[in-house]
Amino acid sequence: MTRANPEQSFGANPKEVRDTNHYQEEYVKSFVEKWDDLIDWDQRWKSEGDFFIELLRSRGVKRVLDVACGTGFHSVRLLSAGFDVTSADGSPEMLYKAFNNARNRGHLLRTVQADWRWLNRTVHEQFDAVICLGNSFTHLFAEHDRRKALAEFYATLNHDGILVLDQRNYDSILDQGFSSKHKYYYCGEDVIAEPEHMDEGLARFRYTFPDNSIFHLNMFPLRRKYARRLMHEVGFQHVETYGDFKGTFDANDPDFLVHVAEKEYMEDDEED
Repeated sequence: MTRANPEQSFGANPKEVRDTNHYQEEYVKSFVEKWDDLIDWDQRWKSEGDFFIELLRSRGVKRVLDVACGTGFHSVRLLSAGFDVTSADGSPEMLYKAFNNARNRGHLLRTVQADWRWLNRTVHEQFDAVICLGNSFTHLFAEHDRRKALAEFYATLNHDGILVLDQRNYDSILDQGFSSKHKYYYCGEDVIAEPEHMDEGLARFRYTFPDNSIFHLNMFPLRRKYARRLMHEVGFQHVETYGDFKGTFDANDPDFLVHVAEKEYMEDDEED
């Protein structure tokens, strides 16, 4: 028998919880402690390969701000590859777990708790790259929050810096239904991650673990063209999108999309 975790509070109408500020109540300690079972670091390392490492190196990146570090997977990978990494997250539980994960792998993680909408109040440095991974950007429900966060990312980048932002392929889920291969991002074999409710304003996902415990996350189903348009409108000059780490893909095929937005002005940039 499955059981929802009592630490998470969504009130009487969970599908009505569409609030950016609610995410801290969703990432409760008991959920964070199980998060690495969902990711499976070793399997994700194999499936992802060196995509992000090669991407950053190809653009001469040295200093990286990981604004959604979660339990530290990408921060640790990039530290291991020689990048100078600062790790941020809005959840103190995630930061605590990330710091310990890094320490257990021989790294000292430089962490900071930060709300993206006011990122530059907390982070007073410039970076060659900002990475926002793990479908984290879809915790922002209001358009003004999304624009504000993107503008903050833009401001913390050096003049030729890049933003790397990923998301689930919500177009496919909304238009074709949910079907995940679990090959790239969520590699835990015994954990089920699937939508409990989908509409144009809410993606409510249910996570079921081997001990039959259940957790939920409420997210905004970000469509690809809309995300790219927002990046252009806040100032990014060129946006390239990959589907499951491939440059060429069928729109409905990939589980995840990775956007690479360049701050440097490119005269010949083409719009969608």
